[in-house]
Amino acid sequence: MLKAWFRALGQLFSPPLRRVVALSLALAVASFIVLWVVVAFALGHLPTIGWRPLNWLVELLGVVGVALLSWLLFPAVATMIMGLFIERVAAAVEALDYPGRGAPRRQSIRETVMTGLRLMLLSIALNLLALPIYVLLPGINVFVFLGLNGYLFGREYFETVALRRLDATAVKQLRHRCAGRIFFAGVMVAGMFAVPVINLIAPVVATAFMLHVFEGLPRPAPAGAAF
Repeated sequence: MLKAWFRALGQLFSPPLRRVVALSLALAVASFIVLWVVVAFALGHLPTIGWRPLNWLVELLGVVGVALLSWLLFPAVATMIMGLFIERVAAAVEALDYPGRGAPRRQSIRETVMTGLRLMLLSIALNLLALPIYVLLPGINVFVFLGLNGYLFGREYFETVALRRLDATAVKQLRHRCAGRIFFAGVMVAGMFAVPVINLIAPVVATAFMLHVFEGLPRPAPAGAAF
């Protein structure tokens, strides 16, 4: 697992990935700005209370809330947007470390968008439900965040790279058989998304990392799959 992680980090600024990393940074910054504005707008239109000191407190908490919610929702939004470019990352990593694999399965833009949208909505919903734990239970909130998002991102990034080589049934079987390893890979991805600045390039690193994890899993070669 750590070997796959360091291989992904080492390839981050290799020539095939430099343009994708630059694109990821630009999209991530733009996504965070838009997300910040949307969250600030939504919280700014909450109803006010008649007592002015309480309104000041609500406004102060609103500033903290904008920062917290933007940081919390950013991983899902950034992953969905970068989903359109993840194929470039996977292809570049394969060219470097797994040459001769052959052409991957073709996935439609609709399939890619729907997969990313599903993750984004599920991630937003579950993290909002867990928001009281994040705010009220320091210490425990770290484990809840890593466990919840580790499962979501482990599954999403694994399926993204695995579906390039296997059909949906084979991917599901492999994911269940190697659930523990995929979960812990997802926890590492979630941890990276939790670190400011580092989270801006997290989708690129996560894709490369999960591709190495996928290639390291024992699996039968199904008929018609391109390896």
